[in-house]
Amino acid sequence: MQASLPKQYLPLLGRPVILHTLERLCTHPRVRGVMVGISDQDRHWQALIPMLANLPKFLGKFSGGETRAQTVLNGLKALSQHAKSEDWVLVHDAVRPCVRHEDIDQLISIVTGGESKKSPLPLKGGEGKGEGVVGGLLAFPVSDTVKRADNEGRVVETIRREGLWRAATPQMFRIGALVSALESAMKLKREITDEASAIEGAGGHPFVVACHADNIKVTLPEDLALAELYMKQQ
Repeated sequence: MQASLPKQYLPLLGRPVILHTLERLCTHPRVRGVMVGISDQDRHWQALIPMLANLPKFLGKFSGGETRAQTVLNGLKALSQHAKSEDWVLVHDAVRPCVRHEDIDQLISIVTGGESKKSPLPLKGGEGKGEGVVGGLLAFPVSDTVKRADNEGRVVETIRREGLWRAATPQMFRIGALVSALESAMKLKREITDEASAIEGAGGHPFVVACHADNIKVTLPEDLALAELYMKQQ
């Protein structure tokens, strides 16, 4: 981001990015509680605490891990004092502040509707094929022509874009199933790029749910200006 602050603390319409994200989640009527993973070495979080005092449903922070997967696993375990293993959890990137309530509604409806058509199978330590495990994620259908290049930047092939999606968040799974999938993937030293990839590795087949293009992840400096534009439009 070419900035002195971590991107989640950069100002967006006068307030930190992460505060906008937390407000989106905490004000959603179907979300019962929200926790956030913060590194124990984070020197900036403390300044935000007064701004969170009146945030509904905010349950506090938990210690982040060295990787995304470890942070999520820590969060799921921290949630055990508030939720049961069979409860649903949404995992969301702190730097996606523009996510729409209607997209979250669509995700919840499709995942829970899909569950009624399948019999969920438990995922314990990677046992079982998990074909019945239902979950889902917000995603963007790929509309551009996709090229694969070699190490020198030369095009090797054009990839058919039918059925291709770019993963976003939130990603929604049952707490117990996601804990088992993450622990199994870590034990097997399998690459975990997101929560859905852990579930896939355990044999599950999450639903992809199309979301609006404004659910962007703030990664580059120009993304902050784009997020500001989107939020003003919303």
